[in-house]
Amino acid sequence: MPKTLSTIFPGVLPDLLTEDLKLVFCGTAPSRRSAQDKAYYAHPGNLFWPTLFAAGFLPQRLQAAEYPLLLKYAIGLTDLNKQQSGVDATLDKDCFDSQALREKILFYHPKILAFTSKYAASQFYGRSKLEYGPQAESIADTRIWVLPSTSGNARPHWARLKHYWYQLGDCY
Repeated sequence: MPKTLSTIFPGVLPDLLTEDLKLVFCGTAPSRRSAQDKAYYAHPGNLFWPTLFAAGFLPQRLQAAEYPLLLKYAIGLTDLNKQQSGVDATLDKDCFDSQALREKILFYHPKILAFTSKYAASQFYGRSKLEYGPQAESIADTRIWVLPSTSGNARPHWARLKHYWYQLGDCY
């Protein structure tokens, strides 16, 4: 049985983490729709699932409800805030647990941790000045990337920023 921290770090949505992952995507917190559907990136306006396929992370497009299948491709999922759901502006900053995320990454040691928004990364680092793409910092041997949000709320910026997802896809 693979080792797991799910009982140590419970949440609105359970982590999708195990050993031997190439990549872990980390969001801020599940949207209300994701919490309701019990599936990551479940809102139909979110571009996460089509982008995973288009950027080459997956050989086929998955639906949000199929998120457990990501383990087959050595991809995991988690959130920085495991206690709440909703849009970023409604989340309690005290519920962002950077230390818990760091412990998960040290425990599972994936090759790459990719934040699915600059906001999530800024909460993790405790600073707002961040660039998209690979970061100079790492967690042990885990490289860190900051990606633009796939949320419908970020759609006005998507066309000029989506190339960061494709860059990571090329590295994956």
